[in-house]
Amino acid sequence: MSELEYKVKTLPLSPGVYNFLDENGTVIYVGKAKNLRNRVSSYFREKNQVGKTAVLVRHIRDVLHICVSTETDALLLENKLIKKFQPRYNILLKDDKTYPWICISNEDYPRVFFTRKKNTDGSLYFGPYPSVVAMRNVLNMFRRLFRLRICKTLMTEELVNKGKYEVCLDYHIKNCCAPCIGEVSKEEYAKYISTVKKILNGKTADVLNMMRSQMSALAEKMEFEKAQEIKEKYDVLADYHAKNVISVNINGTVEVFSLLYDQTDDFYYVNFMKVSESLILRSFTREIKARVDEDEKDVLLTAMTDIHFSDLNLGDKADEIILPFETDFGFNDFKITVPKSGDKKQLLEWSERNCKLFMAEQQKQHSLVDPDKSVNNLMKTMQKDLQLDAEPRHIECFDNSNIQGTNPVSSCVVFRNGKPYKRDYRLFNVKTVEGPDDFATMREVVFRRYKRLSEEGKPLPQLVIVDGGKGQLRCAYETLKALGLYPKIALIGIAKRLEEIFFPEDNIPLYLDKTSPTLKVIQHLRDEAHRFCITFHRNKRSKGMIHSVLEDIEGVGDKTIAKLLSAFGSVNEVSKASLMELQKVVDLSKAVKVYEHFKKNENI
Repeated sequence: MSELEYKVKTLPLSPGVYNFLDENGTVIYVGKAKNLRNRVSSYFREKNQVGKTAVLVRHIRDVLHICVSTETDALLLENKLIKKFQPRYNILLKDDKTYPWICISNEDYPRVFFTRKKNTDGSLYFGPYPSVVAMRNVLNMFRRLFRLRICKTLMTEELVNKGKYEVCLDYHIKNCCAPCIGEVSKEEYAKYISTVKKILNGKTADVLNMMRSQMSALAEKMEFEKAQEIKEKYDVLADYHAKNVISVNINGTVEVFSLLYDQTDDFYYVNFMKVSESLILRSFTREIKARVDEDEKDVLLTAMTDIHFSDLNLGDKADEIILPFETDFGFNDFKITVPKSGDKKQLLEWSERNCKLFMAEQQKQHSLVDPDKSVNNLMKTMQKDLQLDAEPRHIECFDNSNIQGTNPVSSCVVFRNGKPYKRDYRLFNVKTVEGPDDFATMREVVFRRYKRLSEEGKPLPQLVIVDGGKGQLRCAYETLKALGLYPKIALIGIAKRLEEIFFPEDNIPLYLDKTSPTLKVIQHLRDEAHRFCITFHRNKRSKGMIHSVLEDIEGVGDKTIAKLLSAFGSVNEVSKASLMELQKVVDLSKAVKVYEHFKKNENI
């Protein structure tokens, strides 16, 4: 490693790109840097050699570097080298071959059609589009407006003038303007294509203004039929414009990028939105697989470079790019904005919402394709976040409920593989605690639960959660320790106010990110335990409040009471009934007991 260390220490302090090579001379990682020496040296510091980065560093045998003039050049060169070498430890940048595009062919009479392949024949490509459906809607609009040709015939102006072509069915059903027979001149057809380009570049408002001017001019000339034809096209385009325009005031053209990280599946999701004059030109989301412990800023910069500086025809280049956080790299060609409020902040929130929707859809697809994979990833994530010795496949959570010490109850809910397992839920009527004592209640129910499981030889959970702070946690900890089950069973407590997670032998709480899947599972457990417990408590309290005088009569049970109330309607009517009337409903012995009870107490 001495030669490698020497190379690292002698790297220049300028911007550039570095390549890490393995023992076979294969490029395994490509990175960018504002300062090559500082950035590359950081990989070999012990504190940074953790997780996936540590695996990368163990395979590095050589470092190559390329110096560039600016930070922007470093970003662009990194992007090209990642696509060229496809290094093992870099995030995976897709080459966009699967995305749908709109192509305007390079012909005398261009076609406007859908494609997934980009050729180098001079044709123009607009996209990518988020879905084939969205793109086909745009194509259908163009055909309604201009009746552009869709045939694949190689058509030239010379052959058209010689009359070498014949019209097809599309012309007869009014789906084509028939440039093949000269119904539309090459110049007129070129105007149609020019208008299509304007719309695809976000200049819809300019086209609408032009149509209004044409309608007014034709109306002044009394050419109402021609004006009506333009009016029909105007309505089609205006409807398309209204569906894509947004309720924010954006002048000029801006690009918006947002980033989300799916910790469970270890994927990043980057959403891109292009907005020009308050009109959404393009919006799509990319899924990026994490390879090493990338910083989210680096991931966003890499994706942004791949989209913004690529050969995608996204319309006019933006003068401003909106990001969710500041970046370390500077750009001279455009302005970077991190909005805190206003219309631009709203744009960023829309982009983030698109990212969340796409991520939820991908998570659902991943779970359908490989259900066990998402569960295994979740279990590994929870084990790592909570620093457990084993994956928490079986988790139990406790909650207590009482009102001023009356009707104290507790619940125990069970989750297996991160999901509720309701057949194992348990409810406890507290037996040994008097008054509102949550700590003593926790001791009792934890003791009863795990003493019984141990005696019956049933599987114990890997993790127990108590709903409460340090006090409840301490009681559960002491009880499990007395039973000889701690630390065999891991234990945590969750406080409601700040979602703090406490450990029995650590005074400093753990704060998990609000988007963490680990925290979401713990919250689900806590909420489910509370729901189950409070429902049981309400039912028990209700039963305690509904007390009938008939229950005080010795020898009269629930079935007799039900018969009497069904026949007489109320306790008051039962008390007024004669012995003969009572005997018609219940047998003689019970009728006598009821009759004598009310006679004896009628003066009370």
